[in-house]
Amino acid sequence: MKRMFVAPDPGLLRLRTGLRAVLGIALAVAVAELAGFSLTASITGGLAALLALFTVADATVRRQAVTTLLLPLAGFPVLALATLLHEHTLLRDASFLLVVLGGVYARRWGPRGHALGIFAFMNFFITQFLHAVPAQLPELYAAVGIALAAAGAVRFVLWPIERRTPPPAAPAPLPGTGLARITTRQAVQATAACAVALGIGQVLSEDRWYWAVGTTWWIFVNTVSRGETLVRGFRRFLGTLLGIAVGMAVALPLHGAPLPTALLVAVCVFGIFYTAPLSYSWMMVAVTVMAGLLYGLLGVLDPALLVLRLEETVVGAVCAALAVLLILPVTTHAINDAWIQRALRAVHAATAASERRLAGDEQADPTPHVAELDLLLGRVRLSLAPLVHPLSPFRERKARARQVLALLDECAAEVRGLAAVAADPDASHDARLAAACWRVEAAVERLTSPRTPAPSRTPEAGTPTPETAPDRPAAEPGAGPHPAPAALGHVSGLERLLAALDEPLRTPPGSLLVRS
Repeated sequence: MKRMFVAPDPGLLRLRTGLRAVLGIALAVAVAELAGFSLTASITGGLAALLALFTVADATVRRQAVTTLLLPLAGFPVLALATLLHEHTLLRDASFLLVVLGGVYARRWGPRGHALGIFAFMNFFITQFLHAVPAQLPELYAAVGIALAAAGAVRFVLWPIERRTPPPAAPAPLPGTGLARITTRQAVQATAACAVALGIGQVLSEDRWYWAVGTTWWIFVNTVSRGETLVRGFRRFLGTLLGIAVGMAVALPLHGAPLPTALLVAVCVFGIFYTAPLSYSWMMVAVTVMAGLLYGLLGVLDPALLVLRLEETVVGAVCAALAVLLILPVTTHAINDAWIQRALRAVHAATAASERRLAGDEQADPTPHVAELDLLLGRVRLSLAPLVHPLSPFRERKARARQVLALLDECAAEVRGLAAVAADPDASHDARLAAACWRVEAAVERLTSPRTPAPSRTPEAGTPTPETAPDRPAAEPGAGPHPAPAALGHVSGLERLLAALDEPLRTPPGSLLVRS
């Protein structure tokens, strides 16, 4: 809990995003209520607005707007299908599994496919959650349309946070074709896991079986390897357990009273957005409490329902775990290898761009590479989470994983410092800096391709080499603020850190980058 309040929030981005989400969802629900929609339609609209604000994560505002406009194309057909098949169990179940398969497979197309897949799945899920019937379909369409318009108005007009601090592009999915493609494997795994969860969930409850399927689905979101999925499943169970305990104390005594329930739902919405970047478990606490409050509004909340919610969560988590262990498993080491290599290459790209900028190339810009490195480090942390988890029994691998994370974080700090120096128009350049940058490149190549000798870099014609004096002299004392020594310090720091990474990344067996 303490981590939630002491974790850095540069530019108060998490705080502003959480408050904006509350505003957007409240506006969507308020418009639905003023239009005279039913409670089912109002809740559907509110959840649609939440999904639009939570899942659309394209790199530019323009692409975010386009993805938001495309959400109805993914959601409306699924909403109609789920509503019309509500009483036809076999067809409904088969259709739900097809939506799962398509929704996970769509992640191969990056953030837009990811958002559309989630929106399609959740429209089917919400229909089961609210027991919507075909006669309500026009009202549900209207509520979702109004909600998306309200969320878009808040996000792009009233509170355009991304226009001031545009998010960098998400890392591209790991490459591959056929069953070697991660998203294809995940689509097969998730569909199989959801099929088993659906069957067992219906044994537990003919009315609330969908919670098992929903648990399985969300465990697969933003995970790649089996280790990541297992950790996500544990954290979902823990968050649900804590959320049910809070729901017992908070949601049950309200008996669905509209005003206090609405206020607490707003608090939960804020909690979801504020905690999501930091802790999946605490985000699940907020989600679970919000679900309990919504059940209270619908007049069906009781302790037995909350216990059933926990049981269905356990079923979904176990099904997800078995699927990633038994069906086309993606090993944690293979994913660690891929993401660490990409992070190291981003270190080199940022260093090379900074060196070119300091050499006088005005077109060279290390900023995008620095942003990419920060995102890739987030993926590295996620992929290494199973190894550094407190319950991990592999002490030596845990220690190496922590060492790698610490060294990569230091590399990122040096890269940021070098980029800041390169942005200084008075910064100077000399051959020592070019030579140091070449050594950084060679170190990265040794770490990412140690089976082959690091190729020597041949300078382009006219480029100064370590043996050649630079065309322009180095800074002289008193000549002004020429921070070449600062740049050299950052590059030398990178050399030292990359050398230190060699041992933990090459240690067999069970090393993080298995190359021997």
